[in-house]
Amino acid sequence: MPENTKEKAQPRRRGKPIEVWVTDDEKATITERAEEAGMSRSGYLRALGLNTPIRSVVDLAAVADLAKVNGDLGRVAGLLKLWLAEKRGQA
Repeated sequence: MPENTKEKAQPRRRGKPIEVWVTDDEKATITERAEEAGMSRSGYLRALGLNTPIRSVVDLAAVADLAKVNGDLGRVAGLLKLWLAEKRGQA
């Protein structure tokens, strides 16, 4: 599906910021986890604070890879079935 036909989410209204004091290591960890989820730090912390499930981009990539493997397996099984059907008449 072309990206032009996808509907874009309405931008959030900016509200009041909440300050959270963290160490440099904690900030790095939060930044890393937000990037893994494909989110901004603010969006990541908002989702955690509101108990919203966070889906990792890595998980979505793994699902796409599994779908490709499933298709490949189906093609191989079809070729095997065809090969076995041809061998029956030859003995």
